[in-house]
Amino acid sequence: MTYDLKPGDVALMGIPLDGHSSFLQGPAFAPNRIREALHCGAANLTAEDGTDLGATDRFKDTGDLDVFEMRGQEPIDRIENEAAARIATGARLLSLGGDHSVAFPLIKAHADRHQGLNILHIDSHPDLYDTQDIGPFGHGCPFARVMESCQINRLVQVGIRTMNKHQREQADKFGVEVVDMRSWHADLQLSFDGPVYLSLDLDALDPAFAPGVSHHEPGGLSTREVIDLIHRFEGQLVGADIVELNPHRDPNGMTAMVAAKFVKEIGARLLMR
Repeated sequence: MTYDLKPGDVALMGIPLDGHSSFLQGPAFAPNRIREALHCGAANLTAEDGTDLGATDRFKDTGDLDVFEMRGQEPIDRIENEAAARIATGARLLSLGGDHSVAFPLIKAHADRHQGLNILHIDSHPDLYDTQDIGPFGHGCPFARVMESCQINRLVQVGIRTMNKHQREQADKFGVEVVDMRSWHADLQLSFDGPVYLSLDLDALDPAFAPGVSHHEPGGLSTREVIDLIHRFEGQLVGADIVELNPHRDPNGMTAMVAAKFVKEIGARLLMR
């Protein structure tokens, strides 16, 4: 099913999967919570550049994938196939996780379509583990799987503050460019030649701004700093995901509203040709 997608459209896709989470379940409930925040009436659908997602027929919600209780290889394959079907129409895909394991099949689908794909990964964790207790598709492993399996030009990680010895070795092995929080500065300029995929883990933000995540990592980015990154990096954005909202830990839907804000800003950028 293509949901009547056309070149230049932006397709929203929910991925209610948290079977690859290593600590807490809950992110499987995130896609609908983000939609509720997006349409709650407390705000509107206009991004900061004036793009009104509610006034265009090019922003289309294609629903959720049926992966709620899946684990292992099966959901990975289904996510990749469903993502590939949507982007084959010429639409650009904005996915709502779910835990961060969804990034691997999403990026694989984009790398197969976009030669020389770059990745901008915003997160507190590098997610480069070779494997976890829950297996090689754990939400701490997706970027190891990506770098092993996909033709990636550059992987740039921003916001990292949990880099241990194993993941540092993995980063060196794969040639990952890491901008950790110790070296972060607000006027950081990132520039990419060619297509860019953005993977945004909400725990990149300091818990003061996004408490509704499974892993609270103090010392992170502000909401404003992430928005500025979305606006400012140079390169052609071709796809994105927003992951790791855990509604079970989200007081008053605060983090869902932050995620909805990111949907508007990323959606507006994806609509740009």
